[in-house]
This record gives sequence, structure tokens and C-alpha cells, in this order.
Amino acid sequence: MKKILITRPMPQPVIDRASKLGNIVVRPKTTPLVQQEMISALQEYDIIVPTLRDCFSAEIFLQVNKPRCKLLANFGAGYNHIDVNAAKERGIMVTNTPGSVTDATADIAITLMLMTARRAGEGERLLRRGKWTGWHPTQLLGLHVGGKTVTIVGMGRIGKAIAHRCHFGFGMKINYASRSEKELPFPSKYFNNLQKALADADIVFLAVPGSTETRHLIDKNEFSSMQNHAILVNISRGDVIAESALIKALQEGEVGGAGLDVYEFEPEIPNALIQMENVTLFPHLGTASVEVRTEMGYMALDNIEQFMMGGKPNNIV
Repeated sequence: MKKILITRPMPQPVIDRASKLGNIVVRPKTTPLVQQEMISALQEYDIIVPTLRDCFSAEIFLQVNKPRCKLLANFGAGYNHIDVNAAKERGIMVTNTPGSVTDATADIAITLMLMTARRAGEGERLLRRGKWTGWHPTQLLGLHVGGKTVTIVGMGRIGKAIAHRCHFGFGMKINYASRSEKELPFPSKYFNNLQKALADADIVFLAVPGSTETRHLIDKNEFSSMQNHAILVNISRGDVIAESALIKALQEGEVGGAGLDVYEFEPEIPNALIQMENVTLFPHLGTASVEVRTEMGYMALDNIEQFMMGGKPNNIV
């Protein structure tokens, strides 16, 4: 019977199904694995179900000469916390859970856009402090998003879902920057120059995968290209933005606001961002619904079942 480690608590239906696959151990902590836990897990388990910030780096794999583990069935679409090449060198397969996160993450992107553009967070804080004195014509005037131009950086599954919502829901004009031009079911404009794409937008969405190639994709030069009323929304990975450059751009009025669900040094968030009224901050809510997290778990288990039957899992990375 295979010994399987699930590194964080999961929705109960996922645990119930997983228990039928082998000897299941569910780590009760909600924090990421520390170095020694990862080393021990590679030595003691046949299969590990890691997730965000369980950093299986090359250094970790190098410390385990002959790992017992043969599969890292990642819980999540993003897997930049796993050095896939180093895993393969140790004979360990890596899978992920794409697709299941698409709609939920796109919904959070739109929520961040609306809250930032319409100053909803600022308004709620005003109300909760007991400082609201009643309606007046110039109270908390924000940016009306209908008909505005968006630039989506990264036109994969999530980028397309965001574009669909923006076009059909708000009549917005769609620009996008990606590695190649796509066939899309709505009018759009493709840019192969990121800074030009940023300059043409009222709202910018970041929907690229986390990797060494996308780290600090948005830095001081990119902020200087944006319009000073533009809003930046990030639902990809925190280090896609150079956080210090974002803070400076916001402080100096180079951009109008930001909606963030992820952070460069998550879960640490700079106090400068916390203090800014024109910034909406979410605690990584992108996939935070019972249905989506359960589906993610089921997809990870599908990968495990396919692996255990000797087949090729659907979602090898």
C-alpha cells in the first residue's frame, strides 16, 4: 500500500477520497513545509501532495540521494515552488491542477478591479470607523470601468476568462500581451511590446505563470509606461511585480491604484501598501471556494490514481 502525504488540511471530501488510495497522512499545520520536513517526506513517502510555498528546491532534492517519493502531485495550477528539473533528475514526476482554478481566479480579478476602481474598500473602512457623514455629490468618486480599455498580460486560461468577463460584462476594450497572438471570441488587440500594451490601458491585469522569466516582469520602467490613473490588478504570482517599484509608483502618482491577491514576500506585506487607501489587498483568495478547492483536490487525486495504475497522469508538468 502506497504511503501518501498531504501537506496541508484539505476539504473533507478530498480527504475521504484520498483515504481509499493508500496509507494517507494529512499534516495538520496550515503553514508551508520547512526544509527538514521536505527532506523527510521525500525519504518516507511514495507520493506527496504539496502546495503553494512548499519549496521543493534543487537544494532540497540534492540532500536526498535515493528518494522513496516518485510523485509530487501538486495542489494548484502554479508550481514555481517546485524545481521540476531537479525533481526529474531524482526520478520524481510532478503534476499540477490546471483548469479547475480558472473561473474562480478570474472572478477575484474582477472583484479587485471593481473594488479598487470604485474605492469600495476605502468606503467600507470609512463607514466602519464611524466617519461617514452622509451622501454628497463628490463623495469617493472613482473610475467607471464600463467601456474602458484593459490590457491583460498573459492570455492563457485565466487571461481569457478575465477578458470574457471584461468584454461581455462591461463592454471593455481588450488589449493583451503574450508570447503569441491568440484567436479569441471577441474583439481584441495583440501587443508584442509590453510597455506599449501597458501605456494603452486604463486597467492592467497580470495573469502570467510564476517563473524565473516572469519575476519582476513589472518593474519601474513598466510603471513609468502606465497612465497615471491606471489600475494594476495581480492574481498571478507576487514576484511578477517588483514590490518596491510598485510602492514608489503609487507614492509618486505614476499609477492610480492596485488590486493585489498575491505578494512578492507572501505572507509578509509592506506596511506602505497596507496604509494606502488606493490599494485593495486580499489574502490570496483566488481559488478560495469550497467547490473549487474540492475540484483541485480531486484533480490531484486523479493524477495520483493514474500514476498508481502505471499510466501517464493528465497533468504532468
